[in-house]
Amino acid sequence: MQRIRLRYTKRGRLRFTSHRDFQRAFERALRRSEVPMAYSAGFTPHPKVSYANAAPTGTGSEAEFLEIALTEARDPAVLRDLLNDSLPDGLDITDAVEARTSGLADRLTASVWELRLDGVTVADAAAAVAAFDEAETVEVQRRGKNGMRTFDARAAVVDLQALDPQADRPGDKPCAILRLVVRHVTPAVRPDDVLSGLHVVADLAPPVPAAVTRLAQGLFDEESGTVTDPLAPDREAASAAPQTAAGTAVATAPEGAGSA
Repeated sequence: MQRIRLRYTKRGRLRFTSHRDFQRAFERALRRSEVPMAYSAGFTPHPKVSYANAAPTGTGSEAEFLEIALTEARDPAVLRDLLNDSLPDGLDITDAVEARTSGLADRLTASVWELRLDGVTVADAAAAVAAFDEAETVEVQRRGKNGMRTFDARAAVVDLQALDPQADRPGDKPCAILRLVVRHVTPAVRPDDVLSGLHVVADLAPPVPAAVTRLAQGLFDEESGTVTDPLAPDREAASAAPQTAAGTAVATAPEGAGSA
C-alpha cells in the first residue's frame, strides 16, 4: 500500500464550503481520476483518506493537508495533476509527496493566519495589537456544543502584527492586515477568538467581517520563530532513498483519466 500526502487550498468563494462539502468533492475527484484507492473493511467501505486539522468554514487557506492510501503505486506529481483536472477552481492540490515518514498530524503544531480588516486603520490595529501583547491573559468566550466556554486566547498566540495592505490592492478606505502565528492547543484558538480578544483589550470592532486566510501550517520552530513545511521530511527521505522499481513504474496516468 502506498500513501500519498497532499497539500490543498480553499480559495475565493470556495472558502465557504464546509469540510463535508470538500470531502464529497474530493472523493468524486478520486473516482473521476481513477485513483486506485484502498478502502476500509466492513459493510460500508469508504476510501482511506485522513484529513488533518481542517480550517473552519468561511476561512480561506493555502495550507490544508490530507493523506490517501493507494492499492497501486502512482507518481505523486501525476496524481496531483489528475486530481486538479477533476476539482473545481479554488480547491487546488498544490503539493503531493509519497509518505515516507510517520506522524504528519504531529507536525501540524501551529498556523500562520492573515486577517484583512476593512474599515480599520493600521494605527488602530497596531494599538490593539500592542494592548493584546502586553496582556498576560485575554479571556474570550465561544459557544460550543455544551454551551458557552471561557478560555484564554493570549497564551496560544506566538506573534501578532499589524501591517499595511498589499501595494497591489490599493483602496480609498482604511484597511489593516493582521499577521498571526498561533499554536494548536486545546481548546483551539482560532482567528475569530483573537479578534474577540482585541475587542476585549482595545475595543477593536471591524465594521465588516474579517477576511481570514491560513497562509501556512506546520511544525513551529522555536529557534527561528517560523512555521516549517510539514511535507519537507518526506521529500528529504525520498531524495535520500535509492530509486526503486516501484517508484519508477508509475510515471504515466491511467488511460482515460484526467478528463473533467
